[in-house]
Amino acid sequence: MVFVFPTLLSMKLKPLLMLVVMLFCAFPHYGATSSSDSEANALLKWKGSLDSHSQASLSSWNDTNPCNWLGIECDDSHSVSHINLTGVGLKGTLQTFNFSLLPNILILNMSFNYLSGSIPPQIEHLSNLNTLDLSTNKLSGNIPKTICNLSKLKYLNLSVNALSGSIPNEVDHLQSLLTFDIFTNNLSGPIPLTLGNLPLLESIHLFENKLSGTIPSSIGNLSRLTMLSLSSNQLTGSIPPHIGNLTNAKVICVIENELTGEIPIEMEKLTGLECLSIADNNFIGQIPQNVCHGGNMKYFTAGNNNFTGSIPETLKKCYSLKRLRLQQNHLTGDITNFFDVLPDLNYIDLSENNFHGNLSPTWGKFRSLTSFMIFKNNLSGVIPPELGGLTKLQLLDLSSNHLTGNIPEDLCNLTLLFDLSINNNNLSGNVPSKIESLKVLKYLELGSNDFTGLIQKQLGNLHNLLSLNLSQNKFEGNIPSELGSLNFLSSLDLSGNLLSGRLPPTLGGIKGLETLNLSRNSLSGGLSSLDDMISLTSFDISYNQFEGPLPENPAFHNVTIEALRNNKGLCGNVAGLEPCPTVSGKSHNNTTRKVIIAVLSVTVALIMLALFLFGVYCNLFRTSKREQLQALSSRSPMFPVWSFGGKIMFENIIEATEYFDDKYLIGVGGQGCVYKAVLSTGEVVAVKKLHSVSNGEILNQKAFTSEIQALTEIRHRNIVKFHGFCSHSQCSFLVYEFLERGDVKKILKDDEQATAFDWKKRVDAVKDVANALCYMHHDCLPPIVHRDISSKNVLLDSEYIAHVSDFGTAKLLDHSSANWTSFAGTFGYVAPELAYTMEVNEKCDVYSFGVLALEILFGRHPGDVTSLLQYSLSIGMISTLDHMALMDNLDERLPDPTTSTLKELVSILKVAISCLTESPRSRPTMKLVTNELAMSSSYSMSHTELKD
Repeated sequence: MVFVFPTLLSMKLKPLLMLVVMLFCAFPHYGATSSSDSEANALLKWKGSLDSHSQASLSSWNDTNPCNWLGIECDDSHSVSHINLTGVGLKGTLQTFNFSLLPNILILNMSFNYLSGSIPPQIEHLSNLNTLDLSTNKLSGNIPKTICNLSKLKYLNLSVNALSGSIPNEVDHLQSLLTFDIFTNNLSGPIPLTLGNLPLLESIHLFENKLSGTIPSSIGNLSRLTMLSLSSNQLTGSIPPHIGNLTNAKVICVIENELTGEIPIEMEKLTGLECLSIADNNFIGQIPQNVCHGGNMKYFTAGNNNFTGSIPETLKKCYSLKRLRLQQNHLTGDITNFFDVLPDLNYIDLSENNFHGNLSPTWGKFRSLTSFMIFKNNLSGVIPPELGGLTKLQLLDLSSNHLTGNIPEDLCNLTLLFDLSINNNNLSGNVPSKIESLKVLKYLELGSNDFTGLIQKQLGNLHNLLSLNLSQNKFEGNIPSELGSLNFLSSLDLSGNLLSGRLPPTLGGIKGLETLNLSRNSLSGGLSSLDDMISLTSFDISYNQFEGPLPENPAFHNVTIEALRNNKGLCGNVAGLEPCPTVSGKSHNNTTRKVIIAVLSVTVALIMLALFLFGVYCNLFRTSKREQLQALSSRSPMFPVWSFGGKIMFENIIEATEYFDDKYLIGVGGQGCVYKAVLSTGEVVAVKKLHSVSNGEILNQKAFTSEIQALTEIRHRNIVKFHGFCSHSQCSFLVYEFLERGDVKKILKDDEQATAFDWKKRVDAVKDVANALCYMHHDCLPPIVHRDISSKNVLLDSEYIAHVSDFGTAKLLDHSSANWTSFAGTFGYVAPELAYTMEVNEKCDVYSFGVLALEILFGRHPGDVTSLLQYSLSIGMISTLDHMALMDNLDERLPDPTTSTLKELVSILKVAISCLTESPRSRPTMKLVTNELAMSSSYSMSHTELKD
């Protein structure tokens, strides 16, 4: 404590004041007690308004000295100065938060929680606040104008909420503001002109809202601005020429709006610009000729506009360029020898334009290139063998041009290639036999060319193929049996060729095949090899010589004649086909056998059920030693619909938990409490007792039903084993296997447990979760979407094997109709599209898996890193992220990983990033994720490899 005395202070008063100073120094709490008490009372009152789980998270808030509490820091006068409760899991509102009793707060950070309701206007009482971060919650309502009275505020982040209304015009009162982040909300109306009156502003992130109107010219006043992101809104009009005044700008992003007009030539003055993203608008005219005049441009995306003319000359020699996207425009010119060799360029998309010329051999010198797309243009000539020198290439799409000649064998040197699309050209010859060296290839599109000869059996060695298209060529002979080894194949198109012979029996080994097109060939024989294709949803076998009955396969139950017409002698229960003749003996025997089995099954089931219910009745009324149990039994019927270890378990569970005493409580969730029960047999189970309301009804009957429905359909090593349930008016619960180590969230929070959860165990846990989701999405019929994948819902057993749990929000998908649903999931893990659509699909789980994988690697929820990745994805920068820099976020409690483990961690990181892509369609399927993780010790991939 420091006191400064006035120079004219009376000498007589000095001794007295010195005494006061000494007293204050000796008793630092003197005079501050009441302030500290009022702050504590205010915080405790707010804590009391939160749900029970939140209060448990704030268990350290239990005395009158808040300086010792979780997330609280105090200044020298013992007044609360910092509140940082990010990612604690708080659920409630801010309505009872008494801001007026906490005037000295400098930092208020409650990001990554579940706070709902509106932002109270009383927040203006935090007059000293310099940082306000309420991002990634469930806040709704308008942004209160009173926030603009926080004159000392430097950092404002209200992003990833459900805020609506307009941005207050009074925002220009925030004269100290440096960053203004309110992206991913439902804000509407115009961007306020007053935003341009903030002289210190350095970054503006307003993307993913519903903002309309024009970009205000006043933004040109922000001379310190380095980042401006207005993407994914409904902005109209043209870019104002005043934007050329942003001489410090490094990133300008306006993609996915309705902007029109020409790009102002004044933008050429922005020589420090590193990222310019203007894609997905309605711009016209030419791309500014000096777009790379400063030599700093790294990311330039202008796709999906109406630009005409040629590519600017400055891009030809833009040696800093890493990513160039000019697709879907009306650009013209000879592309043959246009570009110099750009050493850092790793992604280029020139597709869907009007370029002509040849593919230059010079492209083979672009050693950093990972993605090269130039489809739907007017290119001619051959595919240069020099492209085989692109050792990092992962995606090559030359389709829909006028290319001729053979597939150069040198392309088989591209060992990282996962997508090769050269369909719809005039290529000839056959597929090189060396193509089997492309071990990671997933998409092979060779359709609509002039290929001849037999289908190469070496294609059967491409074990990671997901899609194979050889259609509309002149392939002849039989379908090679080796194709049956393509276990991951989901789409096979051999239509429009000269194929003959019978279907190989091995073809039925492709269990996961979803789309099959064999039409317009000369194939013959029966279709029995298709019987086991249980995943088949779309097929066409028309215009062949097939005969005999249709396969015993669900896909053929609702087939129409269009997919079957013009064959030799197919029969079956389809309009337009002859019914199959019945063979009396065999048919009668089969029918009789089926009837007998069905009758016996029903009879045995009824007898067992009767014995079961009788046993329950006897057990319940045999003894009176449990008065609570007697009362429970007498009020309404009980339906304990399971048998565990051959015994009725209801009484045992009640006894083992002493009627659900808190000392057996091991977890609390939104739907119920979980107890550990040691049964009389010595077996240990976990019991989730559902929350109920005052009348005894289950608080969330739908969740109860969903969990039972989902778990009775599935059995998998990495999904918690379900033993059964009891539905009763006074006591409803579910019973699972007990997993000793508990949930991942708890383990990561405990230093000792987190250290024991070493890198190998973490890698295996990520793979375990991926395997469980892959099974649910691809092997269950109908597919099951979990909808709440998070660290609290992944449990570890004694061997650290991971099990997915808590299926209360799970949904069984019906792909024949839309799957609309109410919001579900844990905030911070929920896919962004659920903020504006309630249509659920498997890609929601994929996004959550990405967050979880990062959390397991980092030892904490990725938080701001996730936001950074989402932002980078939105402006097209993700493929250039330094993955090793992100590796700096690895859990520091563990020793440095070994070289082999490091490769797997990098692979998981890249897979996780791909799962966080904003567009659900661009995320990988879980089948692809599991495949990549299985190969992680041998191969590493980038984000662009993992597209759906």
